[in-house]
Amino acid sequence: MNPPQYPASSVTPTQGNLFRHGRSMSNEGAGTTFKHREGLQAPFRDGREGRSLSNAANVTFGPRGSSLAQGPPPGSFSSDLKTIAPSRGGTPRTEQGPFFADYRPASSDATSEQRQTELREKINKETKIKIGSENLLEALVSKNAKQTKDQRMRVEAELGSSNRKIIELRSQLEREVEHSRRPKTPPLERLSGIFQSSPLKSPQRRDGDVQGGVLAAEESESPTYLLSEILRALEHEGMQPDFYVEKANRLVDLFKKYPSLKHDLAWHVFGLRVQTMLLSESRDVVAAGYRVTRHAIADRRSLQTIRRLNTDEIVMLSLVKDSKANIEREQALKFVRAFLDVKGGIHELSSPVLRTIVSVAEHHEDRLRNMSILTLLELLIRNPAMVIVSGGMASITETLLDGNYQGSESLASTLLFLFDKPHDRRYLQSSHELDAAFTIFTDPIAVHTTEEKLKSSARLITAVLNSWPGLFTVANDGFAALRGLLQSLSYPSLLARDLVLDILFAVLQIKAPSWSSSFLAGRRLTTYGRVANLTTGAAAEPSTPALEENEEGRVSLTEHYRAVLLAVLLQSGLHQALTTIIQDESESALQRKAALLQGEVLELTNRLLPQTFSAKFQVVPKLVDPVGFLPADSSLTPISMTYQIDSVSRTLQRSQGDVKHVYLSMKRSTPQHTAAPRSIDSTRPKVDVDMDELRFRAAIVETQVLNHVKHFKWNWDLIEDLVEGPLKNPKRLNEAITGTKFLKRLLSFYRPFKYRFSDIPSTKLNQRYVRVGVSLMKTLLQNNEGIAELSESKFLRQLGECLAQLDRTSGLTATAPLFSTWRTAETLTGGYFSLLGALSSNPKGLQMIERWHMVNIFYHIIELQDRDDLIELLLGNMDFTLDSHPRVILSQAATASHKHIRIFSTNLLRKYATLDPSFEENSVSPKSVCEWAIGMLVTQLYDPEVEVSEVAVQILEESCNRKSHLEYVVRCRPQLDHLNEIGAPLLLRFLSTSLGYQYLDRLDYIMQEMDDWFSLRNYRYVTLVEASLTRAFATLMEEPSRSSINDSLRPQDNGSLPPHFYRELTRTQEGCGLLRDSGHFDDFVMTITDLWSEDMDLDGLVKLKGCLWAVGNIGSMELGATFLEESDVVRLIVKIAEHSQVTTLRGTAFFVLGLISRSLHGMEIVSEHGWDAATDQRGRSIGYCLPQRLDVFFSLQFPQNPKKHGIRNVPHDWAPRPVTDEDPVHERVLSLVMDTGNAVTAKKAATDLNGLKMRHPEAFGSVELYRKVRDVLGVHNFRLPVRRFLLDLFEKNVMRRFVLDEEESENESIQTERPSEKPPRIP
Repeated sequence: MNPPQYPASSVTPTQGNLFRHGRSMSNEGAGTTFKHREGLQAPFRDGREGRSLSNAANVTFGPRGSSLAQGPPPGSFSSDLKTIAPSRGGTPRTEQGPFFADYRPASSDATSEQRQTELREKINKETKIKIGSENLLEALVSKNAKQTKDQRMRVEAELGSSNRKIIELRSQLEREVEHSRRPKTPPLERLSGIFQSSPLKSPQRRDGDVQGGVLAAEESESPTYLLSEILRALEHEGMQPDFYVEKANRLVDLFKKYPSLKHDLAWHVFGLRVQTMLLSESRDVVAAGYRVTRHAIADRRSLQTIRRLNTDEIVMLSLVKDSKANIEREQALKFVRAFLDVKGGIHELSSPVLRTIVSVAEHHEDRLRNMSILTLLELLIRNPAMVIVSGGMASITETLLDGNYQGSESLASTLLFLFDKPHDRRYLQSSHELDAAFTIFTDPIAVHTTEEKLKSSARLITAVLNSWPGLFTVANDGFAALRGLLQSLSYPSLLARDLVLDILFAVLQIKAPSWSSSFLAGRRLTTYGRVANLTTGAAAEPSTPALEENEEGRVSLTEHYRAVLLAVLLQSGLHQALTTIIQDESESALQRKAALLQGEVLELTNRLLPQTFSAKFQVVPKLVDPVGFLPADSSLTPISMTYQIDSVSRTLQRSQGDVKHVYLSMKRSTPQHTAAPRSIDSTRPKVDVDMDELRFRAAIVETQVLNHVKHFKWNWDLIEDLVEGPLKNPKRLNEAITGTKFLKRLLSFYRPFKYRFSDIPSTKLNQRYVRVGVSLMKTLLQNNEGIAELSESKFLRQLGECLAQLDRTSGLTATAPLFSTWRTAETLTGGYFSLLGALSSNPKGLQMIERWHMVNIFYHIIELQDRDDLIELLLGNMDFTLDSHPRVILSQAATASHKHIRIFSTNLLRKYATLDPSFEENSVSPKSVCEWAIGMLVTQLYDPEVEVSEVAVQILEESCNRKSHLEYVVRCRPQLDHLNEIGAPLLLRFLSTSLGYQYLDRLDYIMQEMDDWFSLRNYRYVTLVEASLTRAFATLMEEPSRSSINDSLRPQDNGSLPPHFYRELTRTQEGCGLLRDSGHFDDFVMTITDLWSEDMDLDGLVKLKGCLWAVGNIGSMELGATFLEESDVVRLIVKIAEHSQVTTLRGTAFFVLGLISRSLHGMEIVSEHGWDAATDQRGRSIGYCLPQRLDVFFSLQFPQNPKKHGIRNVPHDWAPRPVTDEDPVHERVLSLVMDTGNAVTAKKAATDLNGLKMRHPEAFGSVELYRKVRDVLGVHNFRLPVRRFLLDLFEKNVMRRFVLDEEESENESIQTERPSEKPPRIP
């Protein structure tokens, strides 16, 4: 089978971009430019659109490598304020697209990231198609071959197409990633084309010598001189807008290149230039002025200087403008957001500006709404009082209730931040702000809303339930919010019920098994016996005991949190709600989904909760009780669903197996063509190993090997049974060799030059051919007849010849090599390495490999620079238990190859470094294998790449779970000083044995580390744990699908307790003695005693949490539990967990009590204080404890009347105050302005204001009246259209006079006649 021919692709960047976007040059307007440069593009002039080739002279092209992709729509701009040119027809285009420019800069890096994201999305899509095709192909195999032949061929063709697309997309992604990591070439002169779109300018030269001369001239000048030249150029009046835009862009570039220049600005000159730009009539010039001012901000003093230029009034006017001024409005909002990046800059925000942002956030149709909400959320964290006084809290709550905001998680996290501490909770009007997220599900009318709103609210609820503040908030009023959510499962909305079930799956961290989709479709669970057995078989490999630890496993904080959340849900009526769905026969899919969740909940209840809790919730109400009393004509749904729940539970138990085995399967990296463990179908009868001759002959005939040449007509299940059973009997094997052609035909099927096995597509179903081949090799190597047959077969000779095609020194070449990149990825050709790996596990097999000189070829394959796929296949399938050439090859790859292969090779050592001492294969001592692997890992610690050393540290840390392995690692005396923090976890593991303690003591490591932890790292540990929990509880973890091998190195540590120095120290008697002598434990207890009621000081809370974690880690060890008995610290921790007003502090105490319960003495102490610990089948604590009374634990005080507490940290002029005027006309205007803030009187007030302007136009030219109207707008909340209407009432020159502080002249001519233009109207 030849590889498919792909269309040739051009390597020209321009062509690549052109074809990728599907656009041709003929469709581009004459005025379109293709430049990715920074800065504002000059405004376009009116002109006719040129579309013929005669206008080609007007088309300008950007620098080499620029993209031909269509830019953002009009009104959008990059982070460099790049205007997008409209067509020359003069007709404005519809404004659309995203409003953020700060978050998606138009740079090459952002473009590369977008392309990588698109490629990853395409890879995920093709992967799903591939999985679906494989599943369909597997289903078709069980049917009649003749009837499904055509369908099977179409599915195989689709599968091959998906595989080819995946390979092509992955190669494109790798090239894109590699390209993004290359150093960028310096950009060309950006200012040379600033006026290229202007018809007033002639085309500029782009010769390299001219550009080089300009760059050299600018580089030679001092930045101060360049600054003065630009400011002098800005003094010119009457120039075109593009002139000022160009100078502003150059000024920004200067600030970016010389950041210190902004500290030496002469603001009496610079401020005047900025003020002039901000008062310009051109929107582009105003936007450039905002951008220049934003980049000139250096500190709070510069902000104060900028505000003295009356920029607040200009920002107000810009933000209320209509959508035509979007570029100006966005830059104005960016300018305001720059205040947040300066220390103390938040206090320079004025009330008028902030209330204007609130009005933008309240306007649903505004493009800046999301950005304004984000600004309010940041302000709410930094200074809640400012947002509360300016009315921003109502806007945030409305957004929460609306459900249309895409960043619902940021909304939730901000409110949860306020719920955490009592000092911040006083800013909330009530304790039910977050209940708005549940309303859309709990309201029977609101539940019939759009799918987007329901999904947004579902993400929000998930984020709330995955945090301590959120859980304490919903627990208010007896878990009323949770009860309402569970009761919504009885509402008739199918989508809402399905989303509520998804929420429960997410918050309980239940991952749907592989067979769940088919089960939900109505298929029987017995069909998936092979899937369950496959997982169990994979977990039951000989190397699985390597993970068993001497003491306890990794401490999972997320599991402990899941236990308390499960208890809360059960107490809120989870079982009753699921039973309601199960009894509903209208939706079978939803019914089965509820049954699946019910089975998972029962399993979690039995595993995570203490017996006092689990005993109450193991019986499903209203489903099991009535079964025995059903009348004859009643529905059988309870019986059917009870059976389904039982089937789910049994299937989950089979598929999960031992938790430790599942943990191992997550850690191991399996190459693509490694033979998967055999899946045993429990419904198929087993083949007797000691069958007689007649039955054996009948079985051989039944395999159809002797009757048919085509392999797809053979009974491969029976072949596999024979290979793994009767053929291991020497007598039966001899009979198969001499009496029939069964074995010869089977070996002939695997011969490379037959192109039968090697041409089979690489699919999940076809991996059985690889599996049978591996079993055949192992079976033949077990007796002399098999070895002789294998030696005389052409299989190994042909395989060696094909491998020699990869060796440049062999002299053998081929136009279509068997092991080409395409064939190894698309077909089962890579499976030959699995067969070679089976041979390498036996000394006789190694002799056969050496006989055909394959070992020399292996050495040359390792040296190939462009075939990482072959190197991974070779190393990933070889067996390294024997002290032979494969070990030397692995050592060479681990030390002399490039970084990716060194990481892969190091990762392969995990299997051997964690071997069980009781495991023995091929008469090889497991101790010697472990010592060899550990020795190689110690060598990898000194690799020049930190990533390789980090992998070695992780594997050694895991290997140290066994005392014998740990002692050998210590005897190797690794030096980890060069790794700093990376090697710290491994050194901590050394403390768990006396030998390691003595070794570290001689290095003077223990005392230095103890002092470091006591003074600093104990408090950094708090940040480390909370960051780990935050990542684990993230509701939307959109991790890119990287091909890095790091993802398979070890299970995800998010949510697991990091190593702690005092925990490892108390594992030995020597460490406990040192801890007692140091007095650190007493200091921790004293700190907890003094600060247990702390709820305001952030440093005090961090110190208290650090001491709690230290005490918990000490108490989790049996030797360390004696320290708890000598003090009364557990009582204080329980007191914190039940009475502290800081929710995260309660959560820390909750986790610490779980740590203490891991030891026997600690479990007894915790039980004495009213907390029950969960235990396993042998009565040992698993580290999860719960309070006997959940209502006491979740009791939290909320302010009854928050307004009485007052709001501080805001200036006095922010509060509403009356604004009056002695002039009756002005007084009437101010009164009507106040009326426009009322929705009832707004329309009449607007009409009266228009009438006043018609009768008294001079009043709306008064700076004094404008100032007072501005004061009213600054202390009261008005809708955005009302603000725009009120400011548009005044003459245009009023703002300029107000900003420049110009006094009104008596001789100033005032237009007394009625204005000709139509008066403004309020929307």
